[in-house]
Amino acid sequence: MIDTPQNAEFRRRLQNTTNARICIGRAGERFRTKTLLKFRADHAIAMDAVWSFVDEKLIERLGFFKVQTLVKNKEEYIRRPDLGRIFSPQTIEEIKTHCKHSPDVQIIAADGLSSYAINANLEDTYNILLDGFRSKGYTLGTPIFVKYSRVATMDKISEALNAKVTIQLIGERPGLATGESMSCYMAYEASSAKSESQRTIVSNIHRNGIPPVEAGAQIIYLTDILMREKKSGTDLKI
Repeated sequence: MIDTPQNAEFRRRLQNTTNARICIGRAGERFRTKTLLKFRADHAIAMDAVWSFVDEKLIERLGFFKVQTLVKNKEEYIRRPDLGRIFSPQTIEEIKTHCKHSPDVQIIAADGLSSYAINANLEDTYNILLDGFRSKGYTLGTPIFVKYSRVATMDKISEALNAKVTIQLIGERPGLATGESMSCYMAYEASSAKSESQRTIVSNIHRNGIPPVEAGAQIIYLTDILMREKKSGTDLKI
């Protein structure tokens, strides 16, 4: 994309270290056509990820108990982040009635801002978590899937079920690099009374970032630390 680079080998090595748009050349003062078309395609993927939906068959196959926030549809989800953090009293009662109380580990999946991320990464990550936690003897709560969810729903579920460590796997806000990136938010005795800093995070989970299987191993490792230290987030010094 650069006609006469001063150091072609350095340019090649630099580009191999990142998927950022570097060394792309130009046509006068503008992007080259190839660069512009790639930019527009990546932007379209990011837009589609926000408006996509999680595969219901995937959630059913993995055995997640399904609930929904106060949000009614995707448009409201984008416009009203506050409603994506709240459950109705009826939904809280359903969670208390149908889900296991006082688990060592409570796993939650949430669509977030990229359902593509959940469709692509949830199954592999979740299966690793199940195997790892069972081998360590942790008691597992009923897995819960939250539709139209923001991160703070994990606090409400933790409070309802009295979980020790709550783990939420949620679609990240998509960018121009990928629309399939998932994050894991973890907290010890998560509570809506605590600040955002209570959470420990593993982010950038996707095939070109932290692979789902590796992310699962990291989450298990961090859970051991949270259980041992009985703290998480900025209070936890690793």
